[in-house]
Amino acid sequence: MGEWATASLSVGEKNSIKILKELRFPHSLGLLYSAFTYYLGFKVNSGEYKLMGLAPYGIPDSDNVKKYYRLIKDHLVDIREDGSIWLNQQYFSYSTGLRMVNDKKWEKLFGLGRRLPESEIQQQHCDMAYAIQQITEEIMTAMVKHIREITDADSLCLAGGVALNCVANGKILQENIFKNIYPALDFLHNGLIGGLYRF
Repeated sequence: MGEWATASLSVGEKNSIKILKELRFPHSLGLLYSAFTYYLGFKVNSGEYKLMGLAPYGIPDSDNVKKYYRLIKDHLVDIREDGSIWLNQQYFSYSTGLRMVNDKKWEKLFGLGRRLPESEIQQQHCDMAYAIQQITEEIMTAMVKHIREITDADSLCLAGGVALNCVANGKILQENIFKNIYPALDFLHNGLIGGLYRF
């Protein structure tokens, strides 16, 4: 997080990039994912891959997953049709404090205390990881569908921290929204034309 833009939607052609839309701090898919990284006992800005790796151990149709999924959508994040989001700052403290979330409010909301680092991982932690991974995939898919609609580009370049979520990238690839999907460096090096989403 080095600027106010937390996600940007752009179109690139030859050696120029034109920014079409931006999502601004404190609303951020990366910070939402990092909040769950923190709450599930992993280190922010380096443990997000552990959260992604924990998600497949969740039980998809379990009551816990359904509950966490609904609570996240009802209380933490408002997802718009274009994939932009609004985070309910009553539950987050990254913009004003030294922690990602208000632990007491999250514990009251989810009925589950923050997992301490290196403590035992329980099924409910896996289920919570599964729920936020599903929501992350939904948001990313909505974002890339929107950029396809407004640019009609054939190629997509994803960049930034959330773009490292290879599971979500695989879901986007399966959707066949774009003919080509590239990492940022490859995309710019080859001078390809298309949509660019930086998370």
